[in-house]
Amino acid sequence: MTTLEGRPNTALLVIDVQNDVVSGAWDREGVIGRINTLVDKARTENVPVIWVQHSDDDMPIDSDGWQYVPELTRDESEPLVHKRYGDSFEDTDLESLLAERQVGRLVVTGAQTDACIRSTLHGALVRGYDATLVEDAHTTEDLRQWGVPVSPEQVIAHTNVYWSWSKAPGRKGDVAPAAEVDFGPV
Repeated sequence: MTTLEGRPNTALLVIDVQNDVVSGAWDREGVIGRINTLVDKARTENVPVIWVQHSDDDMPIDSDGWQYVPELTRDESEPLVHKRYGDSFEDTDLESLLAERQVGRLVVTGAQTDACIRSTLHGALVRGYDATLVEDAHTTEDLRQWGVPVSPEQVIAHTNVYWSWSKAPGRKGDVAPAAEVDFGPV
């Protein structure tokens, strides 16, 4: 249903599952395990897997905290997008990588739910993509000490609910558990 013509394919995005980003994340091991399962499934089905890696002044490139968690392994043939903003499209080559692969639908996993996941979902929708959020393969840390009024579980649940209702002319957001993700064409 994407508005991007000639882009029938789906890609899996693995966003910011880096040491510093997920060190205190809710259900860290479970989320990483489900992401690993989705990566394996995508590879088996010849679906593009695109890795996104954030850096900033507090998490510089090549630092230990910047590295992807050791439980996940990127294949050298899989693109790696370096970003400095929440939206994985902003000032990166993500759009050109997706266009080369004729991708019109994204399956989104990673961290953090209330930052880069949310920004990338909205960025995808406004750019014409359909975007599926994997309801049990994204996470965040407890931010109540900085004024967030709810627990990580509530942030994740809220994001899953509102994203399931997201749509714009000719494109939509939806939510699916990892066990039910379908990488079929748009």
